[in-house]
Amino acid sequence: MSDAIVVALITGGLSLAGVVVTCVATSKKTERTAAIAQAVTDTKIEELTREVRLHNGFAQRMPVVEEQIKVINHRLADLEREV
Repeated sequence: MSDAIVVALITGGLSLAGVVVTCVATSKKTERTAAIAQAVTDTKIEELTREVRLHNGFAQRMPVVEEQIKVINHRLADLEREV
């Protein structure tokens, strides 16, 4: 083999190694970024779930409060009629 072929093979091999290292590093960085984004999304979903549960509890109590207000209004009306 001539010197030019050997140099070309060495250069090609080193170039290939550089591309592989770059691809692996980029892949790891992308995975880390995706993991962070997923963690943020999970946290937001948990917070929204908590808020929805609080709201649902409030929505379930409101009809009870409204009924109690009606009863109070009727009692007040009865008391006003007596006075």
